[in-house]
Amino acid sequence: MLRLRPYKACDAAAVVSWIGDETAFRKWSADRFPAYPIAAADLNRHYDAMADSDSFYEFTAFDETGIAGHLIMRFTDEKKTVLRFGFVIVAPEKRGKGYGREMLALSIRYAFDFLRVEKITLGVFENNEPAYRCYRAAGFRDVSGHERVCYPIGNEVWSCREMELTKGDIPSAEAKSLLCRADKRAEKNPR
Repeated sequence: MLRLRPYKACDAAAVVSWIGDETAFRKWSADRFPAYPIAAADLNRHYDAMADSDSFYEFTAFDETGIAGHLIMRFTDEKKTVLRFGFVIVAPEKRGKGYGREMLALSIRYAFDFLRVEKITLGVFENNEPAYRCYRAAGFRDVSGHERVCYPIGNEVWSCREMELTKGDIPSAEAKSLLCRADKRAEKNPR
């Protein structure tokens, strides 16, 4: 069964090892780090810079085999009603097996039930179709009429889709049902 816990500095080595090449690195981090590759210390320094903020949270997803995924959550407004997910990544050997969807379901539940947000947002590059499909499966929808942000990546310009999920998009009972199905699937198919 997948669970979510606060990120620990010792998670950094695994997280950065999941980034296979510079394209994957840029899809994951956009322009948040100046150079590829990054080391575990670089990721921890980035997070340490936010340590005193009550608006920034790092999480690690794990199961009985060890850590399986990672993401951050940060408030984007003073009233703390809008939360943004970022740095979403799943261990390569776990991809395509529902781990990303489960990690997002746990994170969504945490955001709505514990942080009491009204909306969760995220951005995904148009050339990252697997991530886009995962976010759609978790309930996120494209924000219509939103101006696309573009990033210069190498010799290209990548366009980013804005997605969101509001509290009304996933009623509490439906979210619990989604988590229950994920738990039952985990029991039937231990990893």
